[in-house]
Amino acid sequence: MDITKIISGELEIKNWQTEAVIRLIDEGSTIPFIARYRKEATGALDDTVLRKFAERLTYLRALEDRKKTVISTIESQGKMTPALAEAVEKAQTNAELEDLYRPYRPKRRTRAMIAREKGLEPLAKFLMDDRAETDAKAEAEKYIDAEKGIDDAAQALQMAQDIIAEEISDSPEERAWIRRTAEEKGEIVTARRKRRASKDVAEEAPVNQKLEAREAVYANYEDFREPVRSIPGHRVLALNRGEKEEFLTVSIDVPEEDVLRHMERRLHCDRRASGVPYRKEAAKDAWKRLILPQVTTEVRGELTAKAEEGAIGVFGANLRQLLLQPPLSGKTVLGWDPAFRTGCKLAVSDPEGKILATTVIYPTAPQNKVKEAEEVLEKLIRRYHVDVISVGNGTASRESEKIIADFLRRTKLPVKYAIVSEAGASVYSASETAAKEFPNFDVGQRSSASIARRLQDPLAELVKIDPKAIGVGQYQHDMNEKRMDEALRGVVEDAVNSVGVNLNTASAVLLSFISGISATVAENIVKYREEHGAFSTRKELLKVPKLGPKAYEQCAGFLRIRGGKEPLDMTGVHPESYEAARTLLAHFGCSEEDLKSGVTRSIAQKIRKEDLKKLSEQTGLGEYTLKDVIDELSKPGRDPREDAPAPVLRQDVMDLESLKEGMILTGTVRNIVDFGAFVDIGVHQDGLVHISQLADRFVKNPLDVVSVGDVVKVRVLSVDVERKKISLSMKNAEEGKNRR
Repeated sequence: MDITKIISGELEIKNWQTEAVIRLIDEGSTIPFIARYRKEATGALDDTVLRKFAERLTYLRALEDRKKTVISTIESQGKMTPALAEAVEKAQTNAELEDLYRPYRPKRRTRAMIAREKGLEPLAKFLMDDRAETDAKAEAEKYIDAEKGIDDAAQALQMAQDIIAEEISDSPEERAWIRRTAEEKGEIVTARRKRRASKDVAEEAPVNQKLEAREAVYANYEDFREPVRSIPGHRVLALNRGEKEEFLTVSIDVPEEDVLRHMERRLHCDRRASGVPYRKEAAKDAWKRLILPQVTTEVRGELTAKAEEGAIGVFGANLRQLLLQPPLSGKTVLGWDPAFRTGCKLAVSDPEGKILATTVIYPTAPQNKVKEAEEVLEKLIRRYHVDVISVGNGTASRESEKIIADFLRRTKLPVKYAIVSEAGASVYSASETAAKEFPNFDVGQRSSASIARRLQDPLAELVKIDPKAIGVGQYQHDMNEKRMDEALRGVVEDAVNSVGVNLNTASAVLLSFISGISATVAENIVKYREEHGAFSTRKELLKVPKLGPKAYEQCAGFLRIRGGKEPLDMTGVHPESYEAARTLLAHFGCSEEDLKSGVTRSIAQKIRKEDLKKLSEQTGLGEYTLKDVIDELSKPGRDPREDAPAPVLRQDVMDLESLKEGMILTGTVRNIVDFGAFVDIGVHQDGLVHISQLADRFVKNPLDVVSVGDVVKVRVLSVDVERKKISLSMKNAEEGKNRR
C-alpha cells in the first residue's frame, strides 16, 4: 500500500507535499509549526488539512502494522496463498482487512468446528457438489456414529449445514455485498421500549415524572424508520442515546429476500443436485444467525462513526470560533455569578485579569436584599472604575439581569453589561487548575472570576476548561471520549497558536497548548518566570529546564514578549527569520525600534510596488514566509481576533413575553448544530434559526453561513412562552419594522 499516493489522492494534494509533511511529522514538528513556519515545504497547507493528514497517516500506518500481524498469523497456519497475500496488501480499510482475516482468526468453538471435528466436512462438500448423484440422505447415513454423537442422518445433515453456513459467513465477498446492500437498501427501525415498573411505591411517582419527561424527548421515534443511506448524523446520535437510556429499541431492516436470492444464486441453488435444499437452509441460517447480527453492528458502527465525525467537526468549528472571539481589552470587568439561595458571587478583574475584589450579594429570592446589593454594586463600580458587568447565563440570570438593568437606569452610571455563557465555570472552579490559580478563593469566588475573565480574554480563560463542558456541540457526552479529546485538543492548539500568547503573563494551562510545549515544560516556564522575573528575550527560554533546541524551534514564534530587549520578539516572526526581517526593515527605511511605535505599518503599502521575487532573493526567504514576515512587520503585535465582531453590550432588558412575531433583533450566535443555529437575543432563552431559515438560498451546512460569536440580525417567527421555544429567521431580517 502506497501511503503517499493514498493521502495525496484523498486530500487532493501533490505527492511532494505529502512526502514533505510526513518527513516533518516524523522529525517531531507539530501541526501549528508546520502550518505557520514551513509553508515553503508543504505548499502552504493550512492547519485544517494538516490535522486530517495526521489522522489519516496514523490510521494508515496502524493498518499497515495490522496487515503484518494478519499475514504472520495466516502464514503460521500454513494457509497463505499468493492471491490472499495480494488481497491483504491491497486492503485500504480495517473492515476490508478483517473480512479477509475472518476465516483464519482464532475463534471460540463454533458449531461448524464441532462438525469438522466429527468428520463431517466431506458431507458438507458433497452437499455443495453439483455433480453428486447419490441421494443426500443416503450419503448422510454413512456418517452415523453413536460414539461421535451422530445419531441419525438428519443430525449429520444439520451439522454439515453448519459448516456451509460458516463458510458463507466467512466469505469476504459475501460480507462486502451484504454490507453494501444494508447501506444502500436498509432502513433504521425504532420502537418504544417497555419500561419496567418501580418496585418502590414511595419513589414511583417522582421517578415516573422524570421518565415521562425523558420519554417525551423520544416521542417522535416510537414507530420510526428511515433509510440508512440518508439518515442524518444528529438523528443517529439521538437514536443511540434513546437506546442507551432504554427508551428505544433500534435495529436495521435489510431486505431479506434480496440477500437470500443473492446467496442462493452464489450457491447454485437453481441446480437439481440433491444437496440444493440443504444449501438453501444453510444460507438462511448463515444470514439470520451469523451475518445479520454482525452486519447490523458493523453498519450501525459506521453510521455512528460518521455521525461522531460530523458532530466533532461541528463542535470543533464552534469551539474554534468561541475561543477566537475578540477580547474586551483595556476594560475593568465585574463578573457576576448569579444564584438564588447562596447569593450572587461578584469578582472585579482589572484590564490585565488581576482580581481586585470579591464579595457576595443577595438580591434574589429568598433573601431579596436588592437595596443592600445595589449599594455594594455601586461602591465596587465607583471604587474600581468598572466598565462592564459580565453576567453568567445560568440559574437566576434573568432575575440578575433585571436588577442590573434597573440599577443602571436609576444611577445612570456609564456601565454596560453582557450576558456570557457560564458553561464550564463550575467545572473550572472545582478543578485543580483553579485551586492552583486561586488557592485562597472558594469555588464561588473562582467562578465569578472566570465569568469576568472570559469576557476580557475568552481564549486565555476557556482553555482552562474541558472543551466538552463548554457546551457548543451536540451529543458530546455520547461520543468516543478519546477521539473527542484528541480532536478538540487539536482545535484548541490551533486557536492558541494562531493568536500567540504573552510569554510573561500566560498561565501554565495556556502555555501547554503552544507548539512544542508539554504540560511539564509549561509549569517550568511559569516557575522560571516566578524565580527570575519576566523574560526579556525569547532566547532566554533555552534556560528553562527540559526546554531544548527542538522545543524552542517549535514554540518560539508563538510566544510574544512586549517591552523586551528584542523588538521582533513582540511579533509572530520566528527567530530563524530575524536577520531577514532586519534586512527588510532596513530596505524600507525602518528600524527595529519603529516596530514599537507602529511606524512600520507603511510597509504594507510600499510592498505593493516592490518585486516580491527580488525581495525573496535578497532576504533568502521563500515567498510564503516573506509575505508572512511583511504582514507581521506591518502590524507588529496585532491580535488577529480584532477582526471578529465585538461582544454585544446592553443596558436594558427584554423578556420572553415581550417578543412579538416580526420583531427584528440583534443577537449573538451561541451554538451551531446540524439542523441550524442557536442565537442569544437577550431573553435568556436562545432562539433557533432552522437551517432552512439561515439564508435565501439552499444551505447544506450551517457553518457555511454562520460561526459561533457572529453578531446577526434575526426576525422572530414564533414564540412558545409555555415551552420556552423561540423560532427565528435570518431571511430578510434587515427589512423588518420593529427593530431593537
